[in-house]
Amino acid sequence: MNDINTDNIKSQMRKGVLEYCILSILRDSDAYASELIGRLKEASMIVVEGTLYPLLTRQKNLGYLSYRWEESTQGPPRKYYSLTPKGKELLLEMDAAWDELVNAILMLRNK
Repeated sequence: MNDINTDNIKSQMRKGVLEYCILSILRDSDAYASELIGRLKEASMIVVEGTLYPLLTRQKNLGYLSYRWEESTQGPPRKYYSLTPKGKELLLEMDAAWDELVNAILMLRNK
């Protein structure tokens, strides 16, 4: 019998890269929370609003994101998030760190 809970391991790995994923999505265009959740789900990074909103607030408070309100034709105004210059710098650093990590894992797996 296998004592390792692979679902828990996968969940922890996803949580570890969720902030990076959010910044990566916002690299190309601004988005509101529901769009972010949809994009994450498309990539099998299942996330709920209760997880996303605290991350967005934290990233905003750290100066990585800003937001603006836009009227919507379908319901209330939407809060669109965008990367700040500081957020773009962080994303470049995270890209480099991710590449290093992936290369190290590939090297270890292929030995």
